[in-house]
Amino acid sequence: MKKVLVTGAAGFIGHHLAILFNKLGYKVVGLDLINDYYDVNLKYDRLKRQGIDVSKIEYGKLVQGEMDFIQLKLEDAERVMNLFSEQKFDYVINLAAQAGVRYSLENPKAYLDSNVYGFLNILEACRAYPVKHLVYASSSSVYGLNEDLPFKSSSCTDHPMSLYGATKKANETMAHSYSHLYNIPSTGLRFFTVYGPWGRPDMAYFLFADAIIKNKEINVFGNGDMMRDFTYVDDIVTAISKLIVKPPIRNPDWDAKDTTSESSSAPYSVYNIGNNNPVRLMEYIEAIEAALDKKTQKNFLEMQPGDLRATYADVNDLYEYIDFKPETKVQDGINSFIEWYTEYYNIE
Repeated sequence: MKKVLVTGAAGFIGHHLAILFNKLGYKVVGLDLINDYYDVNLKYDRLKRQGIDVSKIEYGKLVQGEMDFIQLKLEDAERVMNLFSEQKFDYVINLAAQAGVRYSLENPKAYLDSNVYGFLNILEACRAYPVKHLVYASSSSVYGLNEDLPFKSSSCTDHPMSLYGATKKANETMAHSYSHLYNIPSTGLRFFTVYGPWGRPDMAYFLFADAIIKNKEINVFGNGDMMRDFTYVDDIVTAISKLIVKPPIRNPDWDAKDTTSESSSAPYSVYNIGNNNPVRLMEYIEAIEAALDKKTQKNFLEMQPGDLRATYADVNDLYEYIDFKPETKVQDGINSFIEWYTEYYNIE
């Protein structure tokens, strides 16, 4: 049985990923700090759904079960290294990070601690205890001021608009250096607006649903014209499950005089992972209204600092590599989210 570490296992994507990998026959070890960036009860309920006895959770102690779990922050270098020493992971999927573009304007230090120093500890542990493949979360935010759509994995990422995007760019360059120096196969995934059941309460679709149900006015930034490559969470985790068993290899034919960000002589790769079908924000809101069979008042506002006007992923390289492409339509994905939301929060 192959063993996989999923960091951020109490988070949105990590929760779905841990459940899928368990079904696929992996031994899953989940890791999460369970911080209070948003409602910790939602995080504990995700862990319960993974079969974890949350009453036994104690910082730094492994809770064993069908899926194991440890509460740990990535900045805790000694304990992270000890975990790798004890568990001897075959694969690592690093999703743990301080999330949120807007929060990075308020608390920048949290992003450096978790996203940069914490990721360094993951890389150091993979160096000390080699794994078959390290997959880590990057973000569409790395494209920053770039407006050359659709974004390709080789597109310029030198002008991030937020510290969050800058930390994700840092992750990619850090991973490349470790892949080059220590032969660690690593793949960065630039996520594009992931949504679905068990999502994060700070995400726009979650806030929209809550406001519509409560007959509150909703704030629509960018006057509703922002374009997003909304990607359903089941498509994301399926893609990762297919990618994890196909680590990158060194490319002896790589031309150092004709460099692109997604290729290298090192066992390193970076991919966009999105729906490849951008939707206007207003259309997305209308899908939520349709699922709830309810309209709401809208307060149209200008763009907020750090927000991208449009995200649109060119994903052909990834889906040619793993022979998979998302097919979940926005209305279908929203319907699934609303079904979960109304049941979870007991809304009739």
